[in-house]
Amino acid sequence: MKTEPDGFGIDDLVRVKVEPWTGVRNYMARNLMRDQMQVGDPVLFYHSSADPSGVAGLARIKTTGVVDATQFEPSSKYYDPDSKRDAPRWICVDVELVEKLPRLVALSELRATPALDGMMLLQRGARLSVQPVSAAHYDVIVAIARRPAAPIAEAKPARKKAAAPVKKPPAASVKKPPAAKAQKRK
Repeated sequence: MKTEPDGFGIDDLVRVKVEPWTGVRNYMARNLMRDQMQVGDPVLFYHSSADPSGVAGLARIKTTGVVDATQFEPSSKYYDPDSKRDAPRWICVDVELVEKLPRLVALSELRATPALDGMMLLQRGARLSVQPVSAAHYDVIVAIARRPAAPIAEAKPARKKAAAPVKKPPAASVKKPPAAKAQKRK
């Protein structure tokens, strides 16, 4: 489950322990929460739009079938005037903290891990805020988080490149129109 840490990050979940996963306004993501998530399912808590983005913690599904109250609040950026209280459009889940990971597993590290090939998060255009993750991929990411981060190679100073010679445009040339053929008169 992706979230922007400026809005609600792993430290917020550490503080509150349980939070409804409100504000999802994509039908595919909503359907994953509504139809596929079950109480007790493990969750990778992912910080998106961060520097760096990555998996920051672990959570689990505490409650399913929760009505997203933000759809009825006109002051909310997630307000949906077409959703009715007797037939709510947006359903969410309650997410419960398991732990803040010892370190963030950055997106670049996830991409560099061959065992994560095929993971939806790593595919081009995968922008859903709620995505399925296989048990094998989950286990790999948790194992990475428990290892020390790989040391970052010290950057070498960049070598200065010689300036490319400036090419001058060719002198303007005037093309002469083809010579008109002289017509012979009889």
